[in-house]
Amino acid sequence: MKFAVVVFPGSNCDRDMYHVVKDVLQEDAALVWHETGNLENYDAILLPGGFSYGDYLRSGAVAAASDMMSQVKKQAEQGKPVLGVCNGFQVLLEAGLLPGAMLPNKHLAFMCHQEPLEVTNNQTLFTTGYEQGEVVHFPIAHGEGNYFCDDKTMAALQANNQIVFTYKQNPNGSAGDIAGIVNEQGNVLGMMPHPERASEAILGSDDGIRLFQSLIKNWRDAYAINV
Repeated sequence: MKFAVVVFPGSNCDRDMYHVVKDVLQEDAALVWHETGNLENYDAILLPGGFSYGDYLRSGAVAAASDMMSQVKKQAEQGKPVLGVCNGFQVLLEAGLLPGAMLPNKHLAFMCHQEPLEVTNNQTLFTTGYEQGEVVHFPIAHGEGNYFCDDKTMAALQANNQIVFTYKQNPNGSAGDIAGIVNEQGNVLGMMPHPERASEAILGSDDGIRLFQSLIKNWRDAYAINV
């Protein structure tokens, strides 16, 4: 499976994503610069964490207006898997690929620590390797991870089973304890916690590796690819 790791000015988790895909999972991966990259020949798109364009407006707002995100939208509409983590989630929200918005953390402080999450939907492309209701541990690292949406959107997320991960001990004030959601089609996942930083036991948790493994297995099953 061939992964594109999109790199914006200010991305700082792109190498983490690349390492997990290329070195840990032994899959094909490339760092794709936002100005020159073409996403047509990739099987999945990863939007990493960091501070795209320095977060000088709202987090993810400038990146969301880039030509690269026009490509991401096109590929997502065709059903290609897209994963946005932390700033990548913020970019997906700003680009309208996922509903809602991010606010500053409730205590107005940057938070960086391991966090327990509940898998609330294990039937997505990204989560079939988990048990429904399983508690996993991923690190968070954000100052604006307080997910917000109106009541109508929250009702739709719940009705469509789009809430994928929730915090067990809400650290940032997110509505509905939301840590990660998918689009209605189920091929675009945005989440604030970092699965790529929880993909090797030496890092304190390897719960995140199953997210990538789930995606790879489901993609191969869909295309009847045997390796």
